[in-house]
Amino acid sequence: MLSTAMRTNIPQKRRQVIEGLGLLVGITAFMWLIEGINSIVGGERLDRWGGIHARNIGDLWSVFTSWFLHANFSPHLIDNTIPFLFMGAFIALHGARRLAAVTVIVIVIGGIGTWLISPSGVYTVGASGVVFGYATYLFARGLFDRNVVELLVGVIVGFVWGAALVSSVVPHQGVSWQAHVCGAVGGVVAAYVLSSRSRRDARNGGSDRSSVPDSDPLKAHHDALDSVLSRSA
Repeated sequence: MLSTAMRTNIPQKRRQVIEGLGLLVGITAFMWLIEGINSIVGGERLDRWGGIHARNIGDLWSVFTSWFLHANFSPHLIDNTIPFLFMGAFIALHGARRLAAVTVIVIVIGGIGTWLISPSGVYTVGASGVVFGYATYLFARGLFDRNVVELLVGVIVGFVWGAALVSSVVPHQGVSWQAHVCGAVGGVVAAYVLSSRSRRDARNGGSDRSSVPDSDPLKAHHDALDSVLSRSA
């Protein structure tokens, strides 16, 4: 039979998963909405406004907007949506906060890196940098966490998407390999930062548990009796 703590944890875990998947679906829907607006207002107008323009100080803010934007529905947005949902779902299983944290770290590091090394005279849009960040996060977190299940997830992602990801870092006309590489770096950083915090939380939790009274009433009674006898002695 399940303990009370385990029964309490099940709905919490279910809520965590629902919130994570809800955020993932919401982000995806927002990208599709933005592309719908983009196609109505004239195709490249939003792309030029919100895309990353390399080493343009006045456009540095675009590292936060460029990944929402796409050149077209097909193939650009569709090709990004499928792996975004597939890989994002594995992260979303750990909750909305984890998905948001990974996404923000990848966007900031990947976006700034793209802004620094992309060629001049072009703009960069698309969620592929975030996709690469999700992929390397899933690859790396199992190594940093020393978790067999997470390593297995990384193997699955590599098996399904490995060839496509590797081919996408090879320079192609009209494809920003810079965004892919920088997004991948962001994913590794996210895995390291978040796994380090998880290990710190685990250590703190372990030390805190030592100060919590034992839930066994017989043992608690025995310990209290020992304490009284030691003080009377």
